[in-house]
Amino acid sequence: MRLKIQGGALKGSKKSAFTLIELLVVIAIIGILATVSIISLSNARAKSRDAKRAGDMKQVQTALELFFNDNNRYPTATEWNTGQIYSTSSAGTSTYMQVIPSAPSPADGSCASNQNSFYYDQTENGGSYTISFCL
Repeated sequence: MRLKIQGGALKGSKKSAFTLIELLVVIAIIGILATVSIISLSNARAKSRDAKRAGDMKQVQTALELFFNDNNRYPTATEWNTGQIYSTSSAGTSTYMQVIPSAPSPADGSCASNQNSFYYDQTENGGSYTISFCL
């Protein structure tokens, strides 16, 4: 290789380095990939919380049906709030649930923080019930 010196710079030598444009393109691609992965993770978390809520409601529904089979009525809201559906068994009473499931947190989606739980209400003289919850 033949070198010439002209004006203090070496001609004929090749430096291998990244240009500013190349670095900016790589940084932009990394930023886009990070944004896409964060959005995907957020959606997966929301679906996970919704699945937990739906599973918890299925458990509550099963406990209420067991209560109905034993008592020929659904529990009143007072019985629900005082824990008669999920209290520990004493004096030969049945335990339908050990603990009422709590809503997963943090609240997400269209649910406000005060809607991140569920509400039970007995209707029609114990013949049916409603459970309200937010996904």
